[in-house]
Amino acid sequence: MTEETAGARRSGARALAAPLGAALAAGTAVALVGAVDPNEPGHYPSCPFLVLTGLYCPGCGGLRAVHALAHGDPAAALGLNPLLVAAVPLLAALWARWAVRSWQGLPFDAGRLRPAHAWWLLGVMIVFWIGRNLPFGDFLAP
Repeated sequence: MTEETAGARRSGARALAAPLGAALAAGTAVALVGAVDPNEPGHYPSCPFLVLTGLYCPGCGGLRAVHALAHGDPAAALGLNPLLVAAVPLLAALWARWAVRSWQGLPFDAGRLRPAHAWWLLGVMIVFWIGRNLPFGDFLAP
């Protein structure tokens, strides 16, 4: 192995610090939610939007869905917050792209994420938010 190759690998390994740190933080949060059951009252605060309005926000049921996923029950998680369950593979793919590009010494290509993507995501969240609070959207409620 040449000195240049060894230096490139060291810098690639160092560049993975941020993606690995984010994965460690996310894994720790999932482990905490998996260990401390959100189905039992008193462990986590209630959703302020639900308390104030009586309506479900897009995040309602998210902690319980993460708990179900941590315990290997994707069907239960889907019933609690399908938007969160759908976001998990998307977030995993974005994280993998970030990690690979970091390893290669390249910056995360944020240029591929356009404002239209953010608007599309916001629109999906709003439709989900409204739909889960309408009578025909009962299946979306946690």
